[in-house]
Amino acid sequence: MLRPSLSPRALDRLIALCGLLGGAVLIAFKVYDRPDDLPLWAVVAPLLVMAALELVRRRRPVLAVSLGGLAFAGSILAGSLLATTIMYTDLLYAAVIYGSARMSRILHLTGGATVLVLSTLALIYSGTPAGLLVVVVTSLVFLAPVWTGDVVRKHRQEAETERLRAEQTALLSEMDRREAIVTERARMARELHDVVANHLSAIAIHATGAQSVARRQRRAEDDPLVEVLAVIRENSVQGLAEMRRMIGLLRDSGGGEADESYAAPDLAAVDALLTKARAAGRDVGLEFELSEHGERGELPVPVGLAAYRIVQESLTNALKHAGPGLVRLRLDFGAGELRIAVDSPYRAEEGRGLPGARAGLVGMSERAGLLGGSFEAGPRDGTWSVRAVLPHGRGSEGNEGRA
Repeated sequence: MLRPSLSPRALDRLIALCGLLGGAVLIAFKVYDRPDDLPLWAVVAPLLVMAALELVRRRRPVLAVSLGGLAFAGSILAGSLLATTIMYTDLLYAAVIYGSARMSRILHLTGGATVLVLSTLALIYSGTPAGLLVVVVTSLVFLAPVWTGDVVRKHRQEAETERLRAEQTALLSEMDRREAIVTERARMARELHDVVANHLSAIAIHATGAQSVARRQRRAEDDPLVEVLAVIRENSVQGLAEMRRMIGLLRDSGGGEADESYAAPDLAAVDALLTKARAAGRDVGLEFELSEHGERGELPVPVGLAAYRIVQESLTNALKHAGPGLVRLRLDFGAGELRIAVDSPYRAEEGRGLPGARAGLVGMSERAGLLGGSFEAGPRDGTWSVRAVLPHGRGSEGNEGRA
């Protein structure tokens, strides 16, 4: 079983303790320069200073190497102890590893200058053999730990860079995976909306229209045809509501923001449509204004869906074809019917010949017609005018006998 590695502070304490024990053994056997001439404190004091500096070699590398240099100089002048010298080289190594890049450059320069000066003095006053020996010893003390620390630091930096690159690659892969999931969920939501929800909406609209025709023909409420139409409408509306919740669940669980036009396709989402339209029309000089008259209340699902789509298509057409100016949207909630009016700046010369042009107008007209309402669109007094009337029966039950 592998034991956990030592913490940095514990490792520093261990290095200091080993240095002290090694120095104590060398002092006990008098393995240092001029053991008979020097007092004991002159050898012990630099050793204790070096051991104390080992405790702050990571946190205060500049302080450690500066005071360590003074203690090492005192050790050389008093009595050179090997343990003190080894701990000083460790302080140089730690200063390069844990200090700044500027500190590393300074130690390279000072180390090289020290080797050059001492070796030159040795060559001048002691001859070539002594000069070469000084070059070797001073290089091992002042340059070798600095070079070693520099190599180790570069390898650590490269390893950290590779680790960060690997983490970034893993993060990008995870983002791609999540994006793929979100895209697939959005595709499923679109398929459900386009294939199933649209069919359910058409069924509900047709059933509501057939009910209106049956009522105009003064059929009794217990007539089998009326009952069947009511069941068809009720089930289609419930299925449409469930389908909307499922589409909203797919979009929300995909990790993105829910699209309000899918999650609530009725007039409750008109404010969200206007917000998007204002953001999209700001660059082309379009402004949007909404006015409501009457009590909105709760509309039948087919009427709310048709009204929402008509407003959505009208705002989209204004963004595509209208000139700069104000787009006015008016909603009149009357007794038994909803009136929609959209007026936007008209540009007769642009956008009318685009592929698919007027397809949206046909769709809006069909939606209004299926509900027994009316729809008209075209230029009027310098604006492009859209007018739709959608009967919904709410608030008009008392008038059904006056047809």
